[in-house]
Amino acid sequence: MEAVVLAGGYATRLWPITKHQPKMFLPIGETTVIDRIFADLEADDRIDTVYVSTNERFADNFRTYLDDSRFEKPQLSVEETVEEDEKFGVVGALAQLVDRENVDDDLVVIAGDNLISFDVGDFVDFFETKGSPCLAAYDVGSRELAKSYGLVELDGDRVVDFQEKPVDPKSTLVSIACYAFTRENLPALERYLEDGNNPDEPGWFVQWLQNQESVCAYTFEEAWFDIGTPESYLDAVAWYLDGESYIAESATLENATVGENVHVMDGAKLVNASLNNAIIFSDATVQDCDVRDSIIDEETHIENMDLAGALIGAQTRIV
Repeated sequence: MEAVVLAGGYATRLWPITKHQPKMFLPIGETTVIDRIFADLEADDRIDTVYVSTNERFADNFRTYLDDSRFEKPQLSVEETVEEDEKFGVVGALAQLVDRENVDDDLVVIAGDNLISFDVGDFVDFFETKGSPCLAAYDVGSRELAKSYGLVELDGDRVVDFQEKPVDPKSTLVSIACYAFTRENLPALERYLEDGNNPDEPGWFVQWLQNQESVCAYTFEEAWFDIGTPESYLDAVAWYLDGESYIAESATLENATVGENVHVMDGAKLVNASLNNAIIFSDATVQDCDVRDSIIDEETHIENMDLAGALIGAQTRIV
């Protein structure tokens, strides 16, 4: 079995903190978003190779990252795009990867910006038991949120209806970007594209596939975060910290009040500051500030500010 970790997005909604680095590298406590996925795939003996699918713009970032990584399975597979408007779409990029890497095995596909609470190995167990294409499904608890995803209707664990981004969702159970396909399914990617179908969201391919053969859903409960906005990143860190704070040993705190869900990274300096639900990147200085629900990027210097819901880019100085 092989695996693909999708890491080809440009994360424009998270700019400026992702303008020069992939959002998959964003820290979550002691690790990163993508390392949580790598760890699960590395530990599963059924997975031989993990293809990291990214674009030319971030290829060097990933090469450096993987060279320094403790993981042995990941290897880079680069699509020939450098800007958002050049993207092939996720299905198009996946079809190209299957062709480029000559993939001819069962395939697990997971988005590198997903923070999930289940072990990917449990999902693979489910897939092997069913012997048919599978997806992971999560109840987002809100019909408004469900409009942004692929809506799943089940009979037991079998998908009986799939609607990508419905205008009027009938439920709140959605498909997340975690799939498994049999080797027999892989040629269908090219057929799907040749028929002029939507090359972007994988859900459109699953909807098309579900009309031709049995597709099963692995449902889970605890937590899932699609890290595509500052709010979702803050929510993911808050879930991980569970009301606690994570302060790097090299950070400096002088008369600082650190509340719930605060992540302070290496070399950051907090002076006469109060923080709640905040992420402070490395070597940032926060002085005489009240910071809430905000992200302060690296090497930023802010003084005498009351910040709420802010996203401050790297090397910014506000005094």
